Amino acid sequence: MPGVLPDGETVPSDGALPSSALRAVGAHGFGVYLHVPFCASRCGYCDFNTYTADELGGGAGRESYADTVLAELRLAARVLADRPPPRVDTVFVGGGTPTLLPADDLARILDAVDRTWGLAADAEVTTEANPESVTPESLKTLRAAGYTRISLGMQSAAPGVLAVLDRRHSAGRATAAAVEARDAGFDHVNLDLIYGTPGERAEDFAASLDQVVAAGVDHVSAYALIVEDGTRLAARIRRGELPYPSDDVAADRYLAAEAALDAAGFSWYEVSNWARTPAARCRHNLLYWTGGDWWGLGPGAHSHVGGVRWWNVKHPGAYAQRLAAGRSPGQARELLTADQAHMEDVMLRLRLASGLPLTVLDPVGRAGADRSLAAGLLDPAAYERGRAALTLRGRLLADAVVRDLLP
Repeated sequence: MPGVLPDGETVPSDGALPSSALRAVGAHGFGVYLHVPFCASRCGYCDFNTYTADELGGGAGRESYADTVLAELRLAARVLADRPPPRVDTVFVGGGTPTLLPADDLARILDAVDRTWGLAADAEVTTEANPESVTPESLKTLRAAGYTRISLGMQSAAPGVLAVLDRRHSAGRATAAAVEARDAGFDHVNLDLIYGTPGERAEDFAASLDQVVAAGVDHVSAYALIVEDGTRLAARIRRGELPYPSDDVAADRYLAAEAALDAAGFSWYEVSNWARTPAARCRHNLLYWTGGDWWGLGPGAHSHVGGVRWWNVKHPGAYAQRLAAGRSPGQARELLTADQAHMEDVMLRLRLASGLPLTVLDPVGRAGADRSLAAGLLDPAAYERGRAALTLRGRLLADAVVRDLLP
């Protein structure tokens, strides 16, 4: 089941932001995130804020969802009326399975974002999709509507691994959908992989990497499986039906991904992400990682504007009810302190290939950076240029390096 949202202060019923947050909206980029909470079925490892048709009551279904989202967009326009962003640089539609919505609804929402704030001429517009939820026709409709990038949840090419993860698509469907997306004219196509699933063999992951490369995509994301409390996978592991994922195996898989993708012409730009060219990097995620602003639409969506972070109520029914009553769907918010902002900046920028300037570290952090350099976790050449950038070994131990750089 979906995880629990954090606590925070109450969001005003009209969604108003403090004046301090509105002084420079979009100065470091502005994006829009849309959460689509619908799935045909729940994967056993997933704790995202998603719901199947059987879990939702009246007023929260797919049929009315686009209109409900547009109501939140109108609220957002009122909140930022005095200081609107200069443009929308990126739009990212995630889920759930966004492509369970009709392609025309996704097109209508994107058009409304453009009419509200204006899409940049070179805006990156991404939708996630499950491979079985798209067709050549729906992909062409999305591309014609202005979607430039698609991220397909492949996870694995091994039928046994897909079965453990409760994925619905066949082993070859993800790469076939990637080819269809390229044929439909998408500028950039990503395939998502998960490694370290119980029962996954080294040759299973190698075959997945081979299929990804052969599909001709220009971006790959690869994440170690995390066993989340409350999921079916966690229950199966607790009952002894499956072994707990091994950290050593996960490290081996990561090294295999780096070797295969590097040989195929990909370069890592974030610990879990590789792109063939700088243009293929996910600009929306880079906006998150480098302190930009974004408005999150949809139930459970998070937003960040000018150092204020807030999150919407999770259930689609409660989300729709609040907007129907003319109220903000925000559940709670927090104003980031300078220490919190610094901690997040270090945590996120260190995961990037470009690293972070040593000048942002205090004396304690600089001493920790010296230790990480001596341990081979930071790149000496980058260090000479005044930056803390992870080596390959450092990527495997990124969390430990972050702890060393913070007080």
